[in-house]
Amino acid sequence: MRLSSGLHAELRPDRFVPGSFELVVDGTPQSHVNPEDPTDLFFEYVRRMGHVIDAIGMPGQPITALHLGAGGLTLPRYVEATRPGSRQQVLELEPGIVELVRRELPLPRGASIRIRYGDARETLGRLPSGLRGAADLIVVDIFGGSRIPAHVTSVEFYTLAASYLAPEGIMLVNVADGAGGAFAKGQTATVESVLGNAAVLADPQVLKGRRYGNFVIAGSRAALPLDWMPRLLAGGPHPAAVVAGRELRDWIAGAPLVHDAEAVDSPPPSRSVFQVRGGGG
Repeated sequence: MRLSSGLHAELRPDRFVPGSFELVVDGTPQSHVNPEDPTDLFFEYVRRMGHVIDAIGMPGQPITALHLGAGGLTLPRYVEATRPGSRQQVLELEPGIVELVRRELPLPRGASIRIRYGDARETLGRLPSGLRGAADLIVVDIFGGSRIPAHVTSVEFYTLAASYLAPEGIMLVNVADGAGGAFAKGQTATVESVLGNAAVLADPQVLKGRRYGNFVIAGSRAALPLDWMPRLLAGGPHPAAVVAGRELRDWIAGAPLVHDAEAVDSPPPSRSVFQVRGGGG
């Protein structure tokens, strides 16, 4: 399917996981969906997000969730499966992606998942006022092809998104970066400056800046449930690490905050990254 942006999107059957599909946009794997088992989170970074979502409130308790970026609607499906009755809003720029996904991989019947179309930052400003301060979970997973657009990487953007968080709500941000991790460190510093508390979950080699990969940034105005994380991460994927507190400050190492005036797109992956199976945005 040709999208309004000119990018090409398709759903490909997963030859490794029968019954599952990958959403691929311009050659970049964006999402993995197992419609027969929505709790099957295949991409490593998505599974790490799932671990944090599991730690929100009481297990199985419905939550209010806001997803910026639709992809294959993997996490909305996960939330509905693990926390039935949750209220969820999804913001997506490309109607064609949602049309393709919903036609080929319909959402569960009765799920309270509302989809709004438009640029994430602009659409945030138009959400119902009743949602402000109500979201237990906000997921920021916004990619234009293989890169994160600059206007959703700044203090100003995260401040707007955070206005929808409940007092103990958690924001999860998927960031992809390569050697050195300078972009990811800047994003972590920016999220922490807005919310006050932050942690990063990733493969240790990715954290050390030795290869391109996904960083999951967790931020909250309240203390994060980090005491649960080592046990949850021990369940996979391996290897995995959580960086927080003093270790996080050392890792950020004075990375500058990102404001609108100096924001840039995330760095592109090397051409070899998606020639083998791996995570996507």
